[in-house]
Amino acid sequence: MSALLEVEGLRVAYRGREVLGGVGLEVHPGEVCALMGRSGAGKTSVLRSVAALQRFDAGSISVDGFELRAGPVPPESRLRPLRRKLGLVFQGYALFEHLTALENVTLALEHVLGLVPAEAQRRGADLLDAMEVGTRQHAYPRELSGGEAQRVAIARALASNPQLLLLDEPTAALDPARRGALGQTLQRLSGDGRGLLIATHDAAFARAYADRALVLAGGVVVEAGSAATVLDQPQHEATRRLLQGGNGSPASPTAVPRSS
Repeated sequence: MSALLEVEGLRVAYRGREVLGGVGLEVHPGEVCALMGRSGAGKTSVLRSVAALQRFDAGSISVDGFELRAGPVPPESRLRPLRRKLGLVFQGYALFEHLTALENVTLALEHVLGLVPAEAQRRGADLLDAMEVGTRQHAYPRELSGGEAQRVAIARALASNPQLLLLDEPTAALDPARRGALGQTLQRLSGDGRGLLIATHDAAFARAYADRALVLAGGVVVEAGSAATVLDQPQHEATRRLLQGGNGSPASPTAVPRSS
């Protein structure tokens, strides 16, 4: 099966300091892939490069056949096909505070898919229902719990029905019960054939819900394999340091591990 996402030789530097020094990875349909590493390892830089939110200095990125090349970010008019192929859930969710949950979703439907307002509202309400926050569609972000805000952000990311979903540190503000609910939601999305790339340093969550894990250190992927193998039998010192950093405890009782 061909990959939804192919990254080769990705290099990113900020003010002369190299953050990514040649990252390569793939994500396939129906797969949850955890991109792991300690804070500052470059996980967010990978996601932002894939989503064409920042330039990269060398390498190539292919998202379901859409090619990105090194250099400045292309104009948004050329990125419309990419916006239909991937969705991004930011750390902190980045919902528009002056818009309701439904308006946050319909904005994407109108601007990405070009739907008329009435159809965008119908589709937006369906997406919120699917994320189990339909009853909160008229609430503003400040009125939502952390788990509700995250589900609204996922609904917005799914507005264009993308095959690839990117999530940046999705468990950072969630308690154990909400982490388990999120993991089950991501399993359902991957079960629909989507590929998911999750940037995280939460080893317990990755162990419970990811198919594969890749560990970033020193600007490159230093270890990759099944999540269980990488996290239970780490071979690289960077992986062992990650697991010793307070995020490698066993998954909470609310987590339901992926079936093999």
